[in-house]
Amino acid sequence: MPSPSSSHAPQTTSIDPDEVAKFSAMAADWWDPHGKFRPLHQFNPVRLNFIRDTVSQHFDLDRKSHQPFSSLRFLDIGCGGGLLSEPMCRLGAHMISVDAAKANVQTAQVHAREQGLDIDYRHGAAENLIADYKGGFDVILNMEVIEHTADPEQFLKSCAALLRPGGLMIVATINRTPKARLLALTMAERVLRWLPRGTHDYDKLVRPEEVRTPLEASGMQVEGPIGVSYNPLSGVWRISNDSAVNYMMVAQT
Repeated sequence: MPSPSSSHAPQTTSIDPDEVAKFSAMAADWWDPHGKFRPLHQFNPVRLNFIRDTVSQHFDLDRKSHQPFSSLRFLDIGCGGGLLSEPMCRLGAHMISVDAAKANVQTAQVHAREQGLDIDYRHGAAENLIADYKGGFDVILNMEVIEHTADPEQFLKSCAALLRPGGLMIVATINRTPKARLLALTMAERVLRWLPRGTHDYDKLVRPEEVRTPLEASGMQVEGPIGVSYNPLSGVWRISNDSAVNYMMVAQT
């Protein structure tokens, strides 16, 4: 349960207004598997399996149970239209899901209602939660959002403050490497047009050490990077040893 805190949320947040505007303009497309978020729909199965395996192992839960996460409070930060929040809710998680773009939250709320899912969607930032939810979450999903923040270090430290002792955070993002520039930006956005041009800014991509350092400074143990690779022939994503483009990291308090 959340632990009320006498401290106040920071006056500033890690929100980047330009990124909010960018994703607000695409909000209606979140649940279209053939639309602008098609890559995330393709990416979702490997993310979901990784989350289910990692969380189940960490908390000693039965992965094969119908609702293994029924005892856990999750935060999906930068939840977008709810592509992760809904499956986690179905697995029993008590969800609070937050996004900086109000249009994303509205899309997510409508879709969750249509599916009969009880998800607490909120418009805001990680920093806005600290006053009421410091140490309040068992699991934080920090997936494909850090590269869209104005201050990744502040963002990660704010997320760390929201985890309870023994909690778990999973971070997924894109590495800042020449290979990522070629595949995730030039090929995906400009040549193949899998994503709208400008979805990612190379200079805002985040290297693994830039994830590790602020989390370790917050007292967390960090594992990874764990690579996630795409096979263009099969159209399938898989866990791999190659973290030069997409990768995940796991941190625990």
